Amino acid sequence: MEIIILPDCPGAGELLAEHRRGFGAMRVDHPSGRPWLVGHWNEADLTLTTAGPRRLAVFGRTVFDTGQAERLLDRARSPQELDRLAGRIPGGVHLIASFDGRVRAQGSVSGSRQVFHADVGGLTFASDSPAPLAALAGAEVDEVSLALRLLSPLAPWPLSQRCVWTGVDALASGHWLDLTTDGRARQVRWWQPPAADRTAGEAALAVREALTEAVEVRAVGHGTVSADLSGGLDSTALCFLAHQVGAELNTYHVTPWDPANEDSRWARRAAEEMSGAAHRILPAERPANWFDAAPADDGPGAGGPGAGRLDTGEGPPLWGAGSAHLVDLTGVVAAEGSRMHLMGVGGDELFGAMPAYLWSLMRSRPLQGIPVVHRYRLLNRWRLADTVRGLADRTPFARYIALAARELTAPTPRQPALSLGWTGGARMPPWATDRAVQLVRGALFDAAASAVAPLDPDRVRHQVLEFCLYEGALIRQTRHACAAFGVEWDAPMLDDRVLEASLSARVADRVRPGRYKPLLVDAMRGSVPDDILDRSDKGEFSAELFEGLRRNRAAFLAMCERLRLAELGLVNPAVLRTALISPSPESRHLTPFQSTVACENWLRTATAPALATPHLHEEH
Repeated sequence: MEIIILPDCPGAGELLAEHRRGFGAMRVDHPSGRPWLVGHWNEADLTLTTAGPRRLAVFGRTVFDTGQAERLLDRARSPQELDRLAGRIPGGVHLIASFDGRVRAQGSVSGSRQVFHADVGGLTFASDSPAPLAALAGAEVDEVSLALRLLSPLAPWPLSQRCVWTGVDALASGHWLDLTTDGRARQVRWWQPPAADRTAGEAALAVREALTEAVEVRAVGHGTVSADLSGGLDSTALCFLAHQVGAELNTYHVTPWDPANEDSRWARRAAEEMSGAAHRILPAERPANWFDAAPADDGPGAGGPGAGRLDTGEGPPLWGAGSAHLVDLTGVVAAEGSRMHLMGVGGDELFGAMPAYLWSLMRSRPLQGIPVVHRYRLLNRWRLADTVRGLADRTPFARYIALAARELTAPTPRQPALSLGWTGGARMPPWATDRAVQLVRGALFDAAASAVAPLDPDRVRHQVLEFCLYEGALIRQTRHACAAFGVEWDAPMLDDRVLEASLSARVADRVRPGRYKPLLVDAMRGSVPDDILDRSDKGEFSAELFEGLRRNRAAFLAMCERLRLAELGLVNPAVLRTALISPSPESRHLTPFQSTVACENWLRTATAPALATPHLHEEH
């Protein structure tokens, strides 16, 4: 799918036609007759509502009362009054309105459906992907953004949302884009996180209702639906809900490399309870495996095994090491009739323990929090003084971004590290050059100087939203990359209503001693067998990374002979080569390889992208 959104103003259509040599396969006009939406999409995924001189387009699998939507559209006095409608529509959707000459465009809060915008010839155009806007605007690759992609495990928000092309921006979470009749744009906030005031039981019921609806709108009435059945709680819950609502379900389990990983046993146990569904088990030893994405040394634009197989439309893929696995699995599910594949992405963020949980707990329920903190401290062997200092910390969010800038080259914390701040832990890889570090440090200092506010005043809720934005980008990129197979990847747990239900739980009820993801477990009680819900361990997949690195080491070493990242002055190939030859036995040191390989592959498979010259900062 590709949607380009035009303002309702003179010249916009002509400008687009000039740059694209035509409008593309599909087009919907403003009531004025000017082009509004152009590109290509599945007609079944567009619901178009008209009320006099106003139109509403909703893209994505969803079900809502179009008659009521028409009445709301007709009675609204401004695009702002469509907030109520936006807050009701289930599923992951793009909502775009043409309203008396103005345009309202928005995606989902998690960014699993996102809106990007850019200035094209003096007018603001928007799209569901940054790539067509970059092409229209003639944008260059932003070298600072490329350096930020080297950070491990990821760049802190808001820099994680920075596009890899200059002049192309992502819509902020919880906002809609307002395109005016003169072709200008502004962002308008419409969504706020809900109050965390529901009891455990109330929040669990809300999660159950929202998640069931999110699965149902995707899985019912659309033919065969496939889903991951990893054996973990998140994917298992989705499979049971899809089976419960009557989906024509195919599940897929990829056997873990590590024989000690219990996920396969639990996946088989779950499959036994879903009669009528088709279940497939894929072997661990497959032609496509983790890290299968190393390009051959044939110069810029050339690619080797798997190099060009994951075009995200957004630059280097977030899931670089798993690219070949995703493409291979998509081919399998497509061949067996699926057009929608569901993942449990977002479950860890919405229902697991966030790093700052203890900090937030001590502020919401201090008496209840004291024994919990004591238990965590003993279990993780944290020093008492460090724990007290972390719990008492009141450093503002912007200050934490500045602190992160100073820690870029510090040793990677050994887990389980004490981490109660807003953010932290992002590191540049050892092979990053001083220049790359300086670029990233300058970007972090700039963000801190702008006095950027957190996504939520509470640290744990900020982290839930930050990590959901990461997962939203991941599923969005996967959807784009695998669209050529005719399969749409989606993550029901990232729907706005599910996100709201999770955030509505009291902080003290998000984590409970001795229980794993208690909110999700309580929500699924009665739909998923008790023994599966009461599982106390969790699968671990570092073996896949080590095996992938072993199988691809020769290709990676060859890659170092002519490294595009080195030509840009961002990576030292000698240091990278040494790290590849003698990798650390600890899995935490493998993460930097993923982001570096993803960036290098993208530079080699992109069509000779031009690079913007950055301004280097002095350290503040």
